[in-house]
Amino acid sequence: MIEDKELRDLFKAESGEHLQTLEAGLLRLEKEPRNKTLMDEVFREAHSIKGSARMVGVRDVELIAHRIEDLLGRIRKGEAQISGAIVDRICRGLDSVRKLVHEAATGEPSGVDVTAVITLLKDEDDPGDKAGGRTAEQTGPEAISKTQYGAEEYRIDTVRVETGKLDSLMTLCGELTVMKTHIEHLASELGEAEEVLEEAARGGPLSGPGQKTITGRMGVKLSKLKSSAYENGAKFELILGELEDSVRSMRLLPFSSLFNLFPRAARDMARERGKDVRLVLEGGDTKADKRIMEGMKDPITHMIRNAIDHGIETPEERKKAGKPPAGTILLKAYRTDTDIIIEVKDDGRGLDTEEIKKTAIKRKLYGSGEIEAMNASRLQSVIFTSGFSTSSFVTDVSGRGVGLDVVRNNVELLKGTVNAESAPGAGLTMRVILPVTLATLRALLISTSGMTFAVPMESVVTSRMVSPKDIFSVEGRETVLAEGESISIARLADILGLKGGVKRPAGKEGPCPCIILSNGDERLGIIVDELLSEEEIILKPQSAILKRVRNISGSTILGSGEVCMLLNPKDMIKSAQKRPFEARPEPCALKEEKNLTILLVEDSITTRTQEKRILEAAGYEVTTAVNGVDALNKLAGRHFDGVVTDILMPEMDGLSLTSMIRADKRYRGLPVILVTTLSTEEDKKRGLAAGANAYIPKPSFDQKIFIETLRRVF
Repeated sequence: MIEDKELRDLFKAESGEHLQTLEAGLLRLEKEPRNKTLMDEVFREAHSIKGSARMVGVRDVELIAHRIEDLLGRIRKGEAQISGAIVDRICRGLDSVRKLVHEAATGEPSGVDVTAVITLLKDEDDPGDKAGGRTAEQTGPEAISKTQYGAEEYRIDTVRVETGKLDSLMTLCGELTVMKTHIEHLASELGEAEEVLEEAARGGPLSGPGQKTITGRMGVKLSKLKSSAYENGAKFELILGELEDSVRSMRLLPFSSLFNLFPRAARDMARERGKDVRLVLEGGDTKADKRIMEGMKDPITHMIRNAIDHGIETPEERKKAGKPPAGTILLKAYRTDTDIIIEVKDDGRGLDTEEIKKTAIKRKLYGSGEIEAMNASRLQSVIFTSGFSTSSFVTDVSGRGVGLDVVRNNVELLKGTVNAESAPGAGLTMRVILPVTLATLRALLISTSGMTFAVPMESVVTSRMVSPKDIFSVEGRETVLAEGESISIARLADILGLKGGVKRPAGKEGPCPCIILSNGDERLGIIVDELLSEEEIILKPQSAILKRVRNISGSTILGSGEVCMLLNPKDMIKSAQKRPFEARPEPCALKEEKNLTILLVEDSITTRTQEKRILEAAGYEVTTAVNGVDALNKLAGRHFDGVVTDILMPEMDGLSLTSMIRADKRYRGLPVILVTTLSTEEDKKRGLAAGANAYIPKPSFDQKIFIETLRRVF
């Protein structure tokens, strides 16, 4: 290990730059063997590594770099030609140099056999070394010209700063933001104190010959303090904004620093699998926060590996399909006003949606009704679901999905989303959408159970007030209708396991605030006690102990000094979906005492008999009817506590029956539950429009859900 710390750090940083530039140039040279300028640059990079290693006394790196320099020198003089075999050997030598540089900087053993590496680089028996061997020009379609590949060179234009110092500086900016808010609060309090003194001066208990003079002087003093506080607050805000911009710009890196890691990996993976693949990079000058760079390395690696493994066909398969023998993968980054977009696009075989459906149902990730109701975009995104990727899927379809649940998890840790677009035979595009900055975000502050929480505004679709009459049941879950869509709801206190919060005694409370959250195509309504405000918040880094807490993605400090947890909408939606139905003993006991009566309307004798047995076993008194006309006649003859009806029936269907019940003032408060084979979103909307209180599709019929729904509604 190099003894001098400063030299260690400089050598590690400089060698890293030279190695990355050399490797990128070498891969380009494989495709552009006649590019003399590029050849000279690659040769200089090897020479620079050798010189740096000699200066700090790292003999092993010097020896390997010297041999690479000699080998490149032979190619440069025309004594040998660049080939895939030579590139492989030099790249293996560069891998060894990386390990030795790390050893020199940290003292950790590299495990590199330097003699074996030098022997590998001295081996001149490979026919590719000689003139007339396999060259990039001879490989045909996979050759990439200098126009095609891109003329921009990789450069490091940023000042080296320890990332730990940058993180600390960003935290201080957060503290300054809190201080600014404190000053604003102070100014408000001073204004209130001034009003009190003015009141005293006008004849309050402290008024008197001398008191007015004192209060007058205090009033002037407080007025000056208030003005000063506001003025200082304005200056503070201006300075803070400039400081935040400066720090944020220091943290930004060009995507080229990340993208340049992948050409070598893509090349090696393709050669191992006998495929011809070219990786095209676009948007390398797009900049993003260093945390995004760090967090996106593994997801991009997974996406490229999947494209090569299971998207791009073999040259023979591509020729049969009328495609060029070489497949293309485009790795692209670009920025909008609010987001950073990263795309990995291939021209391979694409996704087989029918196989996706079969696999999702087979693995019990989704029900058949649920999977059939998905639109194309939602269905294609199923490949990112945890547990979807299986070895059989790799064999039977195209292998899509291997590691893609990891992609989704890592992207969501960066507060982003990922989706897929595909057409059979025309390839797949995976698109990652990330926020521009991870340090601050707009959040909606809410309260429940006496605690304040923040919700990212990017996940908030809308907010509304929800009354008990707006809530109905679908498949055993409380639901509301928002913007023409039925959305499940849950109480935030229940999701977080808090005591207190909004409770809903039947018919005894007014409307409650509800925010509609989204995560991709999924929606969830959250009932809270109060909507407070919308603010820009500074995220605090989580400690190792709290690195991954369900339903929580971070924390912040409010202007009042209160610590506020930032909620994780993705986790909350999952928690609400997995939350078991809880029995409510008080209402159940009440129903048993009353011996509630139900009118069951069903034309199928088998279904009618089965549902009647379930209801009677639960303690209900059941009267049956065979269609809507029969049901209306029986409703007129006696009292019922509720109606359970099918939709598709002769003479009068369930929707018409429900509408007529709602139109008759005698039955307007009578609960109606629809149990039917019709399970699309449009069917549910028609049922709710007719006035039903709950909707249970027969494809997902579950006895427990059925009874729990009755107990919620009746």
